[in-house]
Amino acid sequence: MALACPMNFDKDKLKSEVRLTYTQVAEDPGGDYHFHRGAEYAAKHLGYDLAGLKALPLTATEVFCGMGNPFKMGALEPGATVIDIGSGGGMDCLLAAKQVGPNGTVIGIDMTDAMLERSGGAARAAGLVNVRFEKADMTRLPLADGSVDVVISNGVINLAPDKEAVFAELFRVVKPGGRLQFADIIMKSDLSEDARNNIDLWTG
Repeated sequence: MALACPMNFDKDKLKSEVRLTYTQVAEDPGGDYHFHRGAEYAAKHLGYDLAGLKALPLTATEVFCGMGNPFKMGALEPGATVIDIGSGGGMDCLLAAKQVGPNGTVIGIDMTDAMLERSGGAARAAGLVNVRFEKADMTRLPLADGSVDVVISNGVINLAPDKEAVFAELFRVVKPGGRLQFADIIMKSDLSEDARNNIDLWTG
């Protein structure tokens, strides 16, 4: 995971390409992509409970593109406030909403309109009123300082061109003693300059 793009990297183009990729997934989840998707994948390879996923609307689970299971890092307490960075179709948010219960709040953050449409519809179909979805950049969250108990994210922060800015924003909104529960790609060695300039390697 490179902390930042090269100095001359077109960050706006990267965001546009990421938005385009996940718009395509939202509109055609069965398309030909280089990453896995769906409930069966999440259960078989990432340790999600398949019965629990099958109880969720298909509109949420069929576009799941995560690469791990942030819930394995700790249970969410009833009444907690949780945000999901890069919430996609909303699968993790719906699971979180069930864990925190009616006195808790879950907020999904995404920048892709097609995914936000899916996730909002999935929440309504599931009858969950303690979850909402907002369009925002992960470096400019529409949340007050120290307002969040747990931040979850699944395969999204690696897409950010400036991860230091992302973490600064997450530390701003999380409460003292709060938790960050991420599943993501981590590089154990530095990437070459050519790799860091290859936008295809950044977009999914």
